[in-house]
Amino acid sequence: METYDDDLKVFEKDGAAALPAADTQDHVEHDGARIWYAAYGSGQPVILLHGGFGNGENWGYQLPALVASGYRAILIDSRGHGRSTRDARPFTYELMASDVLTVMDALHLEKAAVVGWSDGATTALILALKHPARVAGVFFFGGNMDPSGVKQISEQNPIIARIFGRHVKDYARLSATPDQFKAFAEAVELMMKTQPNYSAEDMAEIRVPVTIVQSAHDEFIMHEHAEYLVRNIAGAKLLLLADVSHFAPLQRPQDFNRAMLAFLGEVLH
Repeated sequence: METYDDDLKVFEKDGAAALPAADTQDHVEHDGARIWYAAYGSGQPVILLHGGFGNGENWGYQLPALVASGYRAILIDSRGHGRSTRDARPFTYELMASDVLTVMDALHLEKAAVVGWSDGATTALILALKHPARVAGVFFFGGNMDPSGVKQISEQNPIIARIFGRHVKDYARLSATPDQFKAFAEAVELMMKTQPNYSAEDMAEIRVPVTIVQSAHDEFIMHEHAEYLVRNIAGAKLLLLADVSHFAPLQRPQDFNRAMLAFLGEVLH
């Protein structure tokens, strides 16, 4: 049965599907932070990187599909998000990419495919650019590689309000600093407004398989930016998801999962 939550009212109330018990769950100390991760299933590894303000639980509809398809799924809470801590330094995507490498080392993963959503997509592509030997491929959903790719956002958008409200509740429940959401959000927003800053020449250096996934009604990312990335990343493919927005993994998870699993079938052998 297909799941639909186009207006995100279910997610606002209940979050995504609850995560099963992890096979491995821990924190790893890295560069001033404790980074939370959890691993599920066996087989070829797939790392899931969530979006800004969120946490690994946002992948609740994707994780069972990955495990059922024979993959080892790894969730990571980005530094400062969810169960992971941060220090006083500004957020950078490069620092979050280095956190992913540290988790990979802790799990003894030489190489993994990476599914990234929004800020997680940006982090994934930076990882592919800087450490291509560690990345089997990037499923890049709803991200940008320079600030020009971001739309002017409507303050009145009810879907954004609902997802932000859920993030506030989850932060209070999961974070080691539950009363510091305002400072955390301001720090994340500063990163989003000023980063990342990669050029077309940088994109041309990427040599791993990449699919750029753009939703028909993305509230944040310009369609033209997705096309620009495909033009400049060698061999990159563009995939359009109909009838969904920036929150497709929650709105129509089966559609997102079919696309994700098709990509993984191509890059993991």
